[in-house]
Amino acid sequence: MTAGHQVIMPLAAFVFRPVNVVKMSNRIARKFLVRGLVQGVGYRFFVQRAAARHQVLGYVKNLEDGRVEAFAEGSAKSVEAFKHELLTGPSYSVVEDLEEIVLEPSGTFPQFRIER
Repeated sequence: MTAGHQVIMPLAAFVFRPVNVVKMSNRIARKFLVRGLVQGVGYRFFVQRAAARHQVLGYVKNLEDGRVEAFAEGSAKSVEAFKHELLTGPSYSVVEDLEEIVLEPSGTFPQFRIER
């Protein structure tokens, strides 16, 4: 390239892909049902912080039967790391069982929230 000249790339040299399609194809979604001493011990707040650390989107909520439900969507690596934190829980919790349900990512959650 000489001074004062620009190199112009033909438009055909660029590949355009919708951003959401690329992002969604790399995402997974899981619903987790956690059983044990997981209500009244700060478990939902712990889960919300874990979601932020692992950059997953979704929600966590208490269920009437004493379990906690968490939905997580993100990269496979992030969701797997998030799942391991669900098994650990905060210091006063006792996780007895973790059920994992495989779902299709929906892209409907802009953040991770605690539901009531």
